[in-house]
Amino acid sequence: MTLPLATVHGLFHIAIKTDNLAATRKFWVDVIGLREFPRPDFGYPGAWLGCTQPGGLAIIHVYAGGPALGPSGKAEAGTAAIDHVSLSCSGYRSYVSRFKESGLDFREFIVPGTSLWQLFVYDPSGVQLELTFESGGEGAEKPDLSEGRKYVAGANFFDKAKYPKLA
Repeated sequence: MTLPLATVHGLFHIAIKTDNLAATRKFWVDVIGLREFPRPDFGYPGAWLGCTQPGGLAIIHVYAGGPALGPSGKAEAGTAAIDHVSLSCSGYRSYVSRFKESGLDFREFIVPGTSLWQLFVYDPSGVQLELTFESGGEGAEKPDLSEGRKYVAGANFFDKAKYPKLA
């Protein structure tokens, strides 16, 4: 029997540890727009969240409780060596409105030499999320690149103490 060649077919999922499952679920479902998928009973709380498009997959797996807790007894915050998770999106101004309505701090960016616009925001666990948009269908109003609003690579703007209460 000939075995298949080693081939990557795409991203299966990202797993996020959280100490606030309700707020994390609300962020990813109500603010970002993912939907909840059935999740097996692993014996600890969590959620599987994914794209709403037909055939969409559960791309964000969230888990809380036992296995999410580190040596300190708390879920670690941030993305550590992974800088951010990026999703391909549409509806730039709708996301800006959602972020403002939810009290979320965010940053905006235009990828140099391309037609791509980006929004950066953090989930309740401090995972940085990049939403990327093809600007052609996003209207004439460009991203706000003013001081304090423009995304700066490597600059962390997550503050758990000031993060809005989403749940």
